[in-house]
Amino acid sequence: METIKTDVVVIGSGPGGYVAAIRLGQLGKKVVIVEREAIGGICLNVGCIPSKALITASKAYEKAKHNETMGITASDVKVDVTRLQAWKGEVVGKMTGGVRQLLKGANVQTLAGNATLAGPRRVEVESKDGKAVVEAENIVIATGSRPIEIPGFKVDQKRVLDSTGGLALGEIPKRLLVIGGGYIGLELGTLYAKFGSKVTVIEGTDQLLPGQDPELVNVVARKLKKAGVDVFLEAKAQGWEDKAGTAVVKFETKTGIQTVETDKILVTVGRKPNSDNLGLEKVGVKVDRGFIVVDKQQRTNVAGVYAIGDVAGQPMLAHKASKEADVVAEVICGHKAEMDAVTIPAVIFTDPEIATAGLQEHEAEKKGRKIKVGKYNFGALGRAVAMAETDGFTKIVADAVTDEVLGFSIVGPEASDLISEGALALEMGAFLPDIALTVHPHPTLGESVMEAAKGALGESPHLVGGGLKKAGH
Repeated sequence: METIKTDVVVIGSGPGGYVAAIRLGQLGKKVVIVEREAIGGICLNVGCIPSKALITASKAYEKAKHNETMGITASDVKVDVTRLQAWKGEVVGKMTGGVRQLLKGANVQTLAGNATLAGPRRVEVESKDGKAVVEAENIVIATGSRPIEIPGFKVDQKRVLDSTGGLALGEIPKRLLVIGGGYIGLELGTLYAKFGSKVTVIEGTDQLLPGQDPELVNVVARKLKKAGVDVFLEAKAQGWEDKAGTAVVKFETKTGIQTVETDKILVTVGRKPNSDNLGLEKVGVKVDRGFIVVDKQQRTNVAGVYAIGDVAGQPMLAHKASKEADVVAEVICGHKAEMDAVTIPAVIFTDPEIATAGLQEHEAEKKGRKIKVGKYNFGALGRAVAMAETDGFTKIVADAVTDEVLGFSIVGPEASDLISEGALALEMGAFLPDIALTVHPHPTLGESVMEAAKGALGESPHLVGGGLKKAGH
């Protein structure tokens, strides 16, 4: 059995693992990274990157078919699914290839195989070529998460799909049933609806995108209805059976049992951390409901063992994992660092997009904060009108007394890009006048941020009465 001695071994090569390995290499550490599937992890291979490629393609397809209002008419617009999937693969290949080059440039050694902890400083790697042992002073666990399965819907990637299978279809299904109205279900459901699928969504709670500001969700829900998507709330899928090549799904609602016929069933009810089968119990690493328990420096309760990303707790977001990767690399190298981000922004790539940073309005109210709220509709924004994308708004929540900015909520075109201004404002401790007095270029979507800040101050020249929506709660 081969034995490899190194300074740090990183288990998992997703946005947490590969960033940690590269940064450690840059800081002079000798690093080995272990990956059981593909470099880049879920995000680059079967998650963030391929899903956004397909979502972008679906938007392009929809625009090509419906640009008559701009005087542009296209005929015989078709989807070549084989070419579409090949293009998606090219996008993934570019990204993962880039990561491989970065790992190589940082002198990181890559091992393929399943890794398990055999001791606090010992990792065993098993692959088709045999076993190897990696001895290291420090171990970073970055094993990510996987989709949750539910009873009665065993994933076979043929009839019943998880998110991975949902991104690899060889044809556009005529009918698609999505179980779970969270961000993954709505992102994938929306893209297939744009490609022409008849989409039905079953959600167990009383609103789509549970936990999000209902005002944001309502904008997306209206667009889904307009697109012909059927939504059942407070509904629970019970099982399915095949009838003459059609999947008949039974689900329970407040009004009784209902059924729906579909060609594909997409299960997106959440994800769970990959903390099992790692040998954590052998070395005594503490786990809470599947998540590895860490402190602000990503340290577990076992000296020399660290965890980052999905496996280390919510939120399960790639950029949160990458930030934790930076922190863990600095900590291992003896630098003063900890996970102290003021906010981890979140983006949902629905139509329109939703993006948030900091406290949403309903969250601030639940905390009993006295707030003021400014809101600016994209329908009043010149750039949005010129783009023919006027659904949605930008909302800023601030302290009612001090004007300290508490949170940003955006639903509308390019919300995924606009939210970074909000994240920066929160990180720097901005107040409403800081944003309102910052000159934003015209005509841009970013003006909505400035106008929302002015609105919260009651000073917007483009809103009736200055725009103050709510104050003193």
